[in-house]
Amino acid sequence: YDVLLAIATNIHVRLKTGFVLQVAVQGTVSLQCSNVRRGFHRAALLRLASDSKSDTSVPPPSYHEVHTAGESSSSSAQGESSEDAQPNTSFQDQSGEHGEDYETEEQLQARILTAALEFVPQHGWTVEAIAAAAETLGLSSASTGMFNNGAGDLVLHFVAQCNAQLAETLAEQNNQVQLGQSEAKKTAEFLKDAVETRLRMLIPYIDTWPQAMSILLLPHNIPDSLKHLSTMVDDIWYYAGDRSTDVNWYTRRAALTGIYNTTELVMVQDSSPDFEETWAFLDNRIKDVVNMANTAKQVQATGEAVVQGLMGAAITVTTQKMIQFPERNILALTIMSCLYFSDYMKEKCLACLSFT
Repeated sequence: YDVLLAIATNIHVRLKTGFVLQVAVQGTVSLQCSNVRRGFHRAALLRLASDSKSDTSVPPPSYHEVHTAGESSSSSAQGESSEDAQPNTSFQDQSGEHGEDYETEEQLQARILTAALEFVPQHGWTVEAIAAAAETLGLSSASTGMFNNGAGDLVLHFVAQCNAQLAETLAEQNNQVQLGQSEAKKTAEFLKDAVETRLRMLIPYIDTWPQAMSILLLPHNIPDSLKHLSTMVDDIWYYAGDRSTDVNWYTRRAALTGIYNTTELVMVQDSSPDFEETWAFLDNRIKDVVNMANTAKQVQATGEAVVQGLMGAAITVTTQKMIQFPERNILALTIMSCLYFSDYMKEKCLACLSFT
């Protein structure tokens, strides 16, 4: 009996344990199955929702639409950036060509130098005038580092600008003569008016012009200074009707160069109203050149004109000394007034000039 009871108890325990395990296993399996069913159900709902959206959604854009949209967005972005940036800046397109607003370094330098002319009466022909102009244009004063020649660049820019204005004026007058809207001037009158027009451009800066003349006489500025001077003289003679191809081409320009240099020196010393003494001096020198060209002794007159041109250049070289030693200015002006007289006076002038 005891043995049978123990066996029956053991069997009961095993059956009971197995039933519990079976129930646990079935519960776990049923829980996993329910989770799987819920996952499938959720996936099915999402698929139905995506199908319904795809039926009502816009079809994907084509390549042309995408490319056009990209160009429009890039152009709008470039437009916004150009508004925030400083003026006169641009970009390069795919072909490497610059836009219409592109500004080269030379153009920027010219813009700064032109603005610097307004500060010359205050600061003189100095780097400070360039720095003040750069600040008014919204640039840093360090922009003066763009100008290796410093104040020399400012003076040469002004000279080139004045020569360009003179050439434009002479060309306009020549066109009016060609169209019959005005009468042609005589050579002497034309030369006088041209030189006077060019010298009148110095009036706003006449107080500081001796400083500019001394800057032009610096060794590294002399080549550019002579180039601008020869260009101006050649333009004047060209529009005066000179088409010579012989030695007269050189003598006429040498004579006019001497006249311009000497008249410029008289002008910086002139205190008469509206520089009347300067224009009278210029008128006399022009008449002397014309009369000298019309004399019977044309060969001798041509030689004197060459001497005058060389003496004018020599006087230009001594301008810096005149500025440093004002007491010699009267002597220099006396020399200039004697340039067109006798050989004896010219020899005296050369001696005085070498002494000065």
